[in-house]
Amino acid sequence: MGMHAPGQVERLWVRRLRWRMRGAWQWPAFALLTVLDAVLLTQLPFYEDGPGTLVAGMLLAGFANLLAVAVIGPLLGLRLRRRRPDLPKVIAADTASTAVLVLIFAGLFVGGLLHRPAVAAERADVAAVAASTHEYVLAQAPEYRPGLAGLDAMRVEEDLYRACVPGPDPKRWLCLFVTTDQSPPGVTADPDRAPNAVYRMHGGFR
Repeated sequence: MGMHAPGQVERLWVRRLRWRMRGAWQWPAFALLTVLDAVLLTQLPFYEDGPGTLVAGMLLAGFANLLAVAVIGPLLGLRLRRRRPDLPKVIAADTASTAVLVLIFAGLFVGGLLHRPAVAAERADVAAVAASTHEYVLAQAPEYRPGLAGLDAMRVEEDLYRACVPGPDPKRWLCLFVTTDQSPPGVTADPDRAPNAVYRMHGGFR
């Protein structure tokens, strides 16, 4: 059994410590970036309005990041070891997983920035629909005025919304089609008094 000189033992210990420190980024990055990803998904979504709540964003981000750590990272770590045979397997997988986590965060951030104008336009449309419905009710159907607080607007297609206001009969709402591609928005009464919840239950108008 070979013996190591004190200086050699110290160098080996320092080298192992350095490797361990280099391989200790994956899980701290996972925890931090999962939270940041969830915030991005809810505050700067890359699709429609995102998952809606921070809890839903955490679940979505956690699933994506767990997939990165459990599957994608180890596979990329194997490829990294082919280029860097000196890297221990654990360190290669950790390095690759951390890189994938960072790339996911960067992708969400860029996607959110690109989608931001669409989100702003959608919110402007919803505000215009609410204002137009409010004006219509006050002028044409004042009996529905108490229900304005429960206004429910649903996007039917681009620049077309169906806004419904509840009345005394829970099955007969005042519903309007509002087009937002003109100023002021166009408003047309819908003879169908079914609330939007009925259409959402069956997957919308299509």
